[in-house]
Amino acid sequence: MPHIHAVQVYYEDTDFSGVVYHANYLKYYERAREHLLGVDELVRLYRDTGIGFVVYKAEMTFREGAVFGDALEIRTTVRAESDYRAVFNQQVWRVGGKTALVEGLVQLVCVNRDKQLVPLPANVLRALQAAGP
Repeated sequence: MPHIHAVQVYYEDTDFSGVVYHANYLKYYERAREHLLGVDELVRLYRDTGIGFVVYKAEMTFREGAVFGDALEIRTTVRAESDYRAVFNQQVWRVGGKTALVEGLVQLVCVNRDKQLVPLPANVLRALQAAGP
């Protein structure tokens, strides 16, 4: 079962054609991932251990643009690809829609304060397993 994060499309999210600007989908995906993992836990992880996430790779397929006023769902499933990498499969759906508007695959890794690669923490792995496919 995917994790679902609600997004409201505001005028500021759109470009001159009235469609959501392509880069804003990455922001929607980021918010959904933060809520899936827990904002408080991400803050604690960085504050206490210096570990944070960085994007390793991102792929997006645009099928249809969302527009001003749309209510969207960001549907996310995730899996640990290795001890170091988490892969988030994320889709943007219009509430009540029949197909995904945008599909994305975002791969994250953890780094420490020195920007050195570190394994995914055990508590993060547990959260990923809970939100798996």
